[in-house]
Amino acid sequence: MKIAVLGAGNMGSALLGGILRAGVVQAAEVRATTKSEARAAGLRERWGVAASAGGNSAAAAGAEVVVLAVKPGTVPKVVREIRDVLHEEQILISLAAALPISVIEDAAACRMPVFRAMPNIPVVVEEGAIGICHNSMATGAHRELVESLFRGVGVTAFVEEEQMDAVTALSGSGPAYIYMVIEAMAAAGVKMGLSREVSMRLSEQTVLGAAKHARASGLHPAILRDQVITPGGTTIAAIHELERHGLRSMLISAIETATIHAGKRTDVLLAEIEKQKHT
Repeated sequence: MKIAVLGAGNMGSALLGGILRAGVVQAAEVRATTKSEARAAGLRERWGVAASAGGNSAAAAGAEVVVLAVKPGTVPKVVREIRDVLHEEQILISLAAALPISVIEDAAACRMPVFRAMPNIPVVVEEGAIGICHNSMATGAHRELVESLFRGVGVTAFVEEEQMDAVTALSGSGPAYIYMVIEAMAAAGVKMGLSREVSMRLSEQTVLGAAKHARASGLHPAILRDQVITPGGTTIAAIHELERHGLRSMLISAIETATIHAGKRTDVLLAEIEKQKHT
């Protein structure tokens, strides 16, 4: 399987590294493009792939999978740039948040399977959460292939395109919420007399361990929470305080607000793209 990653910046190079480490493809089967020669040289040195500054059409030609890892507003321009080499047997994957599949289809002018993926930043440590949707041209075989690519950098979930704003708000922005939790827990440890190093280490591992336990057990988080609580103990006292300040309500409201904002971003992006057509 030959893959082209167009715009291998932070997210694109993270995906590239993940699929190579997972053995999904070999370095010889990957082509990547970047903005600068220095970045391209770094990819060649680190991963042994063919990387160049620019040259999107050459990279996309002959690739079975073309990954668009450029900024949302740039995607239509890049797709129009490469559309002469696109064909129905290829798979096009966009990593651009807020950009609808219909815009990509219009720019490609080709009846081909198009996927949208929303990876989050933990893909850099191969623990990402990736929401994926696709157009009507995608088959079950296409889905399996795309899932195999992202499985190298995390966990995947297929959704309808209208649910992608919620994916963006939940898992796309979600790491920021968890970083705040880690920061707050570590600060609390320092307040109660622990060193900053010890407090941060214990906070990070507590979040990591709790997440792994939740995934491995398959139990509802409320059941796992109750397993930690003992009558009259410290945990129930702390949970009472968290509930009193509305921790769950705040998180639900935050994700609701972020989902609405993601929808507004799509509207703004579409307006900008329409404006570009007439300039």
